Parts: sequence; C-alpha cells; structure tokens
Amino acid sequence: MDALSPSLSQEVNQLHADICSALADPTRILLLYTLSEGPRTVNELTVEFGAPQPTISRHLKTLRERGLVIATRKGQMVEYSLADKRLIQALDLLRAVLRDGVLRRAIVVQEVD
Repeated sequence: MDALSPSLSQEVNQLHADICSALADPTRILLLYTLSEGPRTVNELTVEFGAPQPTISRHLKTLRERGLVIATRKGQMVEYSLADKRLIQALDLLRAVLRDGVLRRAIVVQEVD
C-alpha cells in the first residue's frame, strides 16, 4: 500500500480539528439541522431545545469557532445561520450510511437465527 500523501493527511487532520470535533456532540448536530430551516437567535433556540441559554450559547460558540455557523448582529440580537448548506447534505449522507449499516447487521442477525 502506498503511503498517504502529505496533503491528504493534512486535510484529514484539519477535517478532524474543525468539523469532526464540532460534530462530537449530538446537540450541535441538531442545532445545525435546526439552523438549516432558517436563522435563529439564542433565545429562539433555547425555547426550541428546552435547554438552558448557557448550554445553547456554548454549543453555538463551538460551531462558530469551527466555521460551521455564522453569527450576524441584528440590533441587540445575534442571529445564527449555517455557514454552508452542504453541511446538511453531508450529515444526511452520514445518516444514510449509518442506517444502511444497521440494516445490514439486522439482516445478518436474522440469517443467524
């Protein structure tokens, strides 16, 4: 097997540092899906998620620092939106891979029984 190219290795390290670490918490993934429906303020997200404001703010900070969401000041409020709609496409693809894997395992278990 050929050695990994330095550029691939660098891209994978950057992917892990920026995106994978941001997606390590299910709440942040759900926040991305919610923001895909349209921009929201922290207060709106707090109500939708039924979570404390500091918790939502902390998750949004992580997503913002990793470049996955954009914060835009609207008067006294800050609206958060997706930085790139392709994030949802990528998440949907990963969910499909997960579902297919679960289905394959279920079929194998049925065949063994």
